[in-house]
Amino acid sequence: MEAPEPKRYSVAEAGEKIRHFCAYQERSQYQVRQRLYEYGIYTQDVNQIIVELIEENYLNEERFAKAFVRGKFNIKKWGRIKIKQALYPHKLSDYILKKAFAEIDEAEYLKTLKSVIEKKSREVKIKNDFERKGKIAHYAITRGFEPDMVWEIIKADKKS
Repeated sequence: MEAPEPKRYSVAEAGEKIRHFCAYQERSQYQVRQRLYEYGIYTQDVNQIIVELIEENYLNEERFAKAFVRGKFNIKKWGRIKIKQALYPHKLSDYILKKAFAEIDEAEYLKTLKSVIEKKSREVKIKNDFERKGKIAHYAITRGFEPDMVWEIIKADKKS
């Protein structure tokens, strides 16, 4: 069975739908552009709609990046590396990324990393200290925390 043909919208209809899309949560220009292409709108009209969205303050890349970084750090407990990798497809400028990552307080970052390590430390049941620390470090690193920070905390913590 073939997939149904996607619905095509007029420029006015697409503009209205995309405003609702942007009002629901913060979006990047990349996300909006992709959605407009799905609606059957093409480059010249897409660019015009994006300009209108920016002028009407529906679309703000800096606001999107800050909200994204705060959410991934505070809710999902991701480290900077993983957050940056998740932001990569959105094609944000270095300036915007720098401002977004300034949202993470360094003391809070260390506190979160320590809590991630402590939580994993309670879960790991391996008796061999070398393997145990390796598993804990691997977990924290895959959460996006910097390896040198992870190992520094694990070595400083006597019970992990």
